[in-house]
Amino acid sequence: MWTLFMIALALLLAAAFLALTALFARLFPARGRIRPLALGAIPAAWMIAILTLTMGMVNAIVCALNLIAIWGIVCLLLRLIRRPRARFLSAALAIAITAGYLAFGWVSAHRVQREYYLLQSPKLASPMRLAVFTDSHIGTTFSGKGLAPYLNRMQDEKPDAVLIVGDFVDDDTSRDEMLDACAVLGALDCPVYYVFGNHDKGYYDDARRGYGAAELVSALEAAGVTVLEDEAVSLRGDVRLIGRNDLSENHRGNARAEIAELAQTGENAGAFTIVMDHQPADFDAEAAAGVDLVLCGHTHGGQMIPINHVGEWLGINDLVYGLETRGNTQFIVSSGISDWALQFKTGCHSEYLIVDLQPEE
Repeated sequence: MWTLFMIALALLLAAAFLALTALFARLFPARGRIRPLALGAIPAAWMIAILTLTMGMVNAIVCALNLIAIWGIVCLLLRLIRRPRARFLSAALAIAITAGYLAFGWVSAHRVQREYYLLQSPKLASPMRLAVFTDSHIGTTFSGKGLAPYLNRMQDEKPDAVLIVGDFVDDDTSRDEMLDACAVLGALDCPVYYVFGNHDKGYYDDARRGYGAAELVSALEAAGVTVLEDEAVSLRGDVRLIGRNDLSENHRGNARAEIAELAQTGENAGAFTIVMDHQPADFDAEAAAGVDLVLCGHTHGGQMIPINHVGEWLGINDLVYGLETRGNTQFIVSSGISDWALQFKTGCHSEYLIVDLQPEE
């Protein structure tokens, strides 16, 4: 799978280089086809090389594709206002707009905000506060120790529990970073619960990052974190928590349990039921099972405009971001506290959640 992914990235990078070459060639006088294209390839190659070396291949492609799209829009607008020959103006405007757009996206991805939800239910005997975060992808926008300031902010909210809804680490998170992140979790003075995401177990072999799922679980449990794999636990008499295995387990040959089965397991089955499910892709079944609240991540809020709702349009995700109600079940999808390989979020922001559960008045 990842070999195909890397091949696709390489092809996209090549296509972006050719498109940039054609665009930059427009800035040079036309003296046959070869010379402008050869001259246009120079700034295109420099741009691709610098972006790849400083930000990685994925972000280089994102930057290049945005510049190509914005440059094309600017050229079209200039043509509409009868300025078709303003070649240098179109280039300057496109570069400036792209830089501004991506700078905004970089800040949105790296500045973590607090998102608040207040939910009520007649099943609740007293209030409960949850701190929730997902998609930390340790090592992407902050280090393992860099997680600590955000945990301190959550701890200041005095939550009754902290819930980690998958992708705590990434395929490229080093062993030292993973151990550092688990260690700072150990400083929390409330119960902490965790479920796997699609990246936590790694898509590569364990040797690449120096540890596997078993060592990650050991490090989390050593920090006092309860790891839930298709299990239900009681948070208190009127609240229980179900932690689902990630949907990717179905593709790893380990089919996860159905939510209808999990909803009937554990103690106090009639209590307010919270489900931690990394990918927002099983809403109908979860609503039919009668659970009360489902917490998800995975989508990164749709990442960037204009592709932020593609997951919903293609039927991959039931919801990309925010709160939705189906029947008696409420679903919250977080954009995540960090990011995957992409360093930009323009359709959302990085966040952690504070969820207040209160008895219905």
